[in-house]
Amino acid sequence: MLTDALIGTFASAHDPSLRQNRCFLYHVIGNRSGEWRVPVGGMGAVTAELIRVAEEAKVEIHTDCPVETITPLGEGGATLQLANGESVTGKTILVNCAPATLQRLLGETYSSPVGSQTKINIVLRRLPRFRSEIEPPMGFAGTLHLGQGYSRLQAAYEEALAGHIPDPMPCEVYCHTLTDGSILDPELRAAGYHTLTLFGMHTPPALFTADPEGSRERAKDAALRSLQDVLAEPLQPCLALDRRGEPCVEVMTPLDIEAELGMPGGNIFHGDLAWPWLAGDAAAATAAERWGVATSHPRILLCGSGAVRGGAVSGLGGHNAAMAVLEDD
Repeated sequence: MLTDALIGTFASAHDPSLRQNRCFLYHVIGNRSGEWRVPVGGMGAVTAELIRVAEEAKVEIHTDCPVETITPLGEGGATLQLANGESVTGKTILVNCAPATLQRLLGETYSSPVGSQTKINIVLRRLPRFRSEIEPPMGFAGTLHLGQGYSRLQAAYEEALAGHIPDPMPCEVYCHTLTDGSILDPELRAAGYHTLTLFGMHTPPALFTADPEGSRERAKDAALRSLQDVLAEPLQPCLALDRRGEPCVEVMTPLDIEAELGMPGGNIFHGDLAWPWLAGDAAAATAAERWGVATSHPRILLCGSGAVRGGAVSGLGGHNAAMAVLEDD
């Protein structure tokens, strides 16, 4: 249970900020039961459906045009300066990025959040056998927890706090292809291939800044050792190979996640999660404030995980920003 509180969150079980309690709450509140579901076709299928519905509604979609600055307008809304030299002005701006990123784009002072996970994506020719002799499809179903007892999680946190990559690294492993084989090419699926997603815990950005390449390799080794410890055979022969003959293993540290996805500090939640309710003393004069998506600028609204009641990958931030816009109109 503690891993649901600490995944992506650099804290101990007793952190006085209670950021771990907030993370736990979001992980168990989904579908009213805490049940997690895998979208058929992968997360890309969700994006594709959003694009389809948006285009049916005559929405213009522009990609590969990063926003460089946001200049608020006095009456609300803002002008966005794009990297390609163009600018766009809107009376309402919905921002799906970390609050720290929004502050940077606005030219305001900000402090970067801290992520705390190493994500490893793996493609397997076949599922490896377990030392326990449990059947691989059963052992890899749901969530496989590695080194995630209370004492080990606390020790790993203290190791990271002292500047060391936790070894063995507490990990969670998911085999999404056991739930939804459609995320693989049919030919690979027929040949018995599978994907594994491994989340290594308590690996904040500070562990990687001095030596990004070397520390990424050390983190990979520590995480894969945790997996190897429960296997009855070497993992290496089970790995699929790419066209160059290299193992299909992708390692993403918080630094990589920041570089690839623009999430400051590699924080997968855009920052510490807020409690999923509006505080009793919070401002609630506007629709944006009541829905928890307000910023310090009128009609510039947060619609992602950084919103109050944003909720990681729940979609709550987007829903609430849309409701605030509709209520204002």
